Amino acid sequence: MVSNDSDYDCDVLVVGGGPAGATAAALLAGKGHRVTLLEKDHHPRFHIGESLLPCNLPLLERLGVLEEVERIGMLKYGAEFVSPYHGKAVTFDFANAWDKTKPYAFQVRRSEFDHILIRNAAAKGATVIEGCKVTDVDIQGNDGTIVTARQEDSTTRTLRTRFLVDASGRDTLLASRFGIKRRNVKHNSAAMFGHFTGARRLPGKAEGNITVFWFDHGWFWFIPLADGTTSVGAVCWPYYFKTRKTDQTRFFLDTVALCPALAERLEGAELTGPVTGTGNFSYQADRMSGPGYVMLGDAFAFIDPVFSTGVYLAMTSAFEGAEAVDACLREPARQEQVLKRFEDTVRQGIGTFSWYIYRVTTPALRNLFMGPRNVFRVEEALLSLLAGDVFRPSPIKARLKIFKAIYYMNALLDFKRNYMAWRKRRQNVRTPLGDAV
Repeated sequence: MVSNDSDYDCDVLVVGGGPAGATAAALLAGKGHRVTLLEKDHHPRFHIGESLLPCNLPLLERLGVLEEVERIGMLKYGAEFVSPYHGKAVTFDFANAWDKTKPYAFQVRRSEFDHILIRNAAAKGATVIEGCKVTDVDIQGNDGTIVTARQEDSTTRTLRTRFLVDASGRDTLLASRFGIKRRNVKHNSAAMFGHFTGARRLPGKAEGNITVFWFDHGWFWFIPLADGTTSVGAVCWPYYFKTRKTDQTRFFLDTVALCPALAERLEGAELTGPVTGTGNFSYQADRMSGPGYVMLGDAFAFIDPVFSTGVYLAMTSAFEGAEAVDACLREPARQEQVLKRFEDTVRQGIGTFSWYIYRVTTPALRNLFMGPRNVFRVEEALLSLLAGDVFRPSPIKARLKIFKAIYYMNALLDFKRNYMAWRKRRQNVRTPLGDAV
């Protein structure tokens, strides 16, 4: 890359001030780079995805914000899965994972959590500009990138940067611009969600646990927040959303009624705001890096929120991405090698989670979740996976292979039911969502 810094307005320009962008900006500013972060909204602002994983905590500690997050968070010691097909609920406690040093996580209001992270980026030395939406990107390879943005007063701002970090979330700035954003051919779902007060939570220490309710058209999340609010969402196959004939709020409440165990928890609860829907839940770009740029978090891919991986994958990709960008700026000749390693690392983590996400509604996987056994320590390994321990070298990888073998054996033992579920899933994955959400 051209080394004359005076030719550039900044060394790194980060687009997007969510967990990925704010994390990357803080880390790169801390490494001495001139960092500018452009965020289209103003923090605090609403965002879904309120459940963190235990493996988020070391990342928050390294950023220096763990104590702030503890003050706003609801302690989450595990995850409860409720199955109408088995007539019971099973709780997985993080304390029983292979790595027992991370026995809890937090549920957070994303408006507060994201605000903490973006303020931290500014405190670390990044220039944070809010209310500024990127409208054009001109990537010039070794000569850097020119970014054009529109400010709230309709004026235009143009910045030239040595390196571009796309953390634009579901806006997928670069993936859309390059035409490389693809619908995930292995998964297809959409969501609708709202916040309630007065929902009945689990007793005692389990009060902050996330609950996943399976039902015939998908699954629900139930996430208790520290202020007494509970986030509830339905993640369903596209065919179900196409049946909607009422307004979204009525449709959402009618959907809740299809899950008696959840409806019981929400009996007497009050919906505190509008129900929101989002489609195109599963997508991935063909690549996540190139000469002078990287894509982080949802700007590259999103799978499904069932294991609460969104914030964790965003922040982990930001840590990996910040190391890669730093190396590229300091040693431009190594850029291709560095970016390949970055991309391989993030893809491997996404791929590990994806195998389980694609099968979470199958009879075979539901049976294993509802009847957990720690044969060959596979339950401990699965708990470590649910905690987010998928990036570092770990003995759980061998145990997860055993778990997969057990899964396939269970599928064969109940071949007809699992085959019918596979055929139905295959059809659902191919169904376009259209404008149903």
